[in-house]
Amino acid sequence: MPEEIHEPPSPSLHRTTTVEQGRFCAAHCTCGWRGPARRARSLARTDAENHSAG
Repeated sequence: MPEEIHEPPSPSLHRTTTVEQGRFCAAHCTCGWRGPARRARSLARTDAENHSAG
C-alpha cells in the first residue's frame, strides 16, 4: 500500500475559520494569523474574508 504524502499548507493559501471563545469569536488562519476577538460573529467573518483577500 503506498504511503500518503501530506504537504504543509502553502503560505499563499489562506484557509480561515472562526473560533468561539466564550462570548467572543475570532478568525484564525492556517498561516498562523489570528484576528481580534469580536462580540459579533459577522465581524470575525469579515476579518477572515479581508485576511484571505489581502
